[in-house]
Amino acid sequence: MEVTMCRNLSKYALIFLFLALSGLIFLLRNIHTVENWNCHTISALYQLQSSIQSSFIPVNLPTFHHNRTFCAHLGQKPSPEDELEERYLLDSITWPGPPPRPTPIVLRQTSDPVNSLFVILPTEGGREWHVGNQLEASVQMHDFQGRPKSYGGDFILARLHSPELGAGVAGKVLDHKNGFYSAMFPLLWVGSAQVEITLVHSSEAVAVLRRLREERPDRVFFKSLFRLGFLSETTMCNMCLPHDQQPLCNYTDLYTGEPWYCYKPKMLSCDTRINHAKGGYLKHIITNKEALLFQSGVNIKVCIHASGPDRIDVLPPRKEAEVENSSIKPEPIKLAPSGYYYEDSWRPLSGVTMRQFNESSAITQCLKNKVINMYGDSTVRQWFEYLIALVPGLKEFNLHSPKNVGPFMAVDSNHNILLKYRCHGPPIRFSTVMASELRYVSNELDGLSGGPNTVVALSIWAHFSTFPVEVYIRRLRHIRRSLVRLLDRAPGTIVVIRSGNLQALDQEVSLYNSDWYSLQLDEVLRSMFKGLNVLLVDAWQMSLAHPLPHALHPPPVIVKNMMDTLLSYVCPEKKRSQLI
Repeated sequence: MEVTMCRNLSKYALIFLFLALSGLIFLLRNIHTVENWNCHTISALYQLQSSIQSSFIPVNLPTFHHNRTFCAHLGQKPSPEDELEERYLLDSITWPGPPPRPTPIVLRQTSDPVNSLFVILPTEGGREWHVGNQLEASVQMHDFQGRPKSYGGDFILARLHSPELGAGVAGKVLDHKNGFYSAMFPLLWVGSAQVEITLVHSSEAVAVLRRLREERPDRVFFKSLFRLGFLSETTMCNMCLPHDQQPLCNYTDLYTGEPWYCYKPKMLSCDTRINHAKGGYLKHIITNKEALLFQSGVNIKVCIHASGPDRIDVLPPRKEAEVENSSIKPEPIKLAPSGYYYEDSWRPLSGVTMRQFNESSAITQCLKNKVINMYGDSTVRQWFEYLIALVPGLKEFNLHSPKNVGPFMAVDSNHNILLKYRCHGPPIRFSTVMASELRYVSNELDGLSGGPNTVVALSIWAHFSTFPVEVYIRRLRHIRRSLVRLLDRAPGTIVVIRSGNLQALDQEVSLYNSDWYSLQLDEVLRSMFKGLNVLLVDAWQMSLAHPLPHALHPPPVIVKNMMDTLLSYVCPEKKRSQLI
């Protein structure tokens, strides 16, 4: 019996050994295959685990604390002065909302652009307008039942334009908080001028957007790949992750205190992070009734029609004698747009002489002996691409950077020009950025020597729309401090900031990147840099005043006007003036 048992054990041991060896050979072959297939993917041992983990990132999201302070007040504690400034800025962008209701809102009670109307108001002297006057249009909002609205809060855009003259200027909209709005326009050219009023979002839709901004900053989420040898894991990352659900890796910046977190991998340490990438967008974050407030062609960016004429003829300015003999007092100028279009060219109203850089040789001469540093999102990368395409002497240096991500660099050695672009630090919704290339703009500015031959161009706005405004204020405050230090040590440095711009909207884009979010951030940006020796390229008014459809990346004709503005600052015909 003992001999039989030993024989059976020996037989089973051989079988077990054979199976173990077969499994090891299979495993090694699969590891080799996976490694050859893509050296950046997970190992064979954890392929299944990590695949499941990655595929469930969009749906297995944490239970988020619906408390604005959880995300807005992360990072370093602000000083009393910073808190005071923050309160002032938040008060300055306060937006009126619909009155409280005992029952949920229904579509038929919300603003309907088709039933709404506007009328051009006559001047004190009748219906005669001259260059230098102001034009006012009164807008009355109605709901889908045709009833007048009795409260404000609608997001309305206004433009005065002349297709025949290639002219256009942004209007200013005043909310009277009773269903009536005033659209004000400066009259800047002789000839026809047509009023265009557009409802971007109803007040009820804005209320939804405001709630999402404060309660769901996780609606755009991010991820990072961690790797050590053949082991790889992917976890979710964000500026504000709940701390009580699973261990976190803390990547808060040591210099600025800007917070950033990732969930800690199961098998790997936090210092094995390889990259950063956009993970995706949360779906189903609003109710079915709320979704009705965001319908393309119904209540997102729909024109409001005029009750009566929508066009006037603007006469030349009144002569001084006519004004003296007239009983009509000149209107006080209430509007101060940054500029307007005429013959499709932007004409600043700030005293800066706009130059046309139509030839690449003119751009080359302007940028000769200069270092141009561009920091921010893809809207300033568009400037880098414009210069590369237009100036043949600028040769892009191959840094083997991912397409559309960077960093990028171009050189014109004959004219001693260096052009650089780098994206801003997280949150950045680019495809994949190597962790070693994630830099905060303020830290980069602190590394610049500066001087009269140094140009800094900044564009930081689009990737902050899903977060509470306090997050944006904190980021701009760090950049402002770095700019103050830069301008103190190198007063001749040219600093140009690009504002946000309007873009095409549908329901999905509205929930993450609505123009309403961009408008609020734009007003904060202008306030925070006011009084500093920096210059503004007003992309907001440039995109609003132009007849072409709105786009996140504006069309070439608008970009050309932006670049002419930038280059006019760098190479002015007369002394630069402060715009912000």
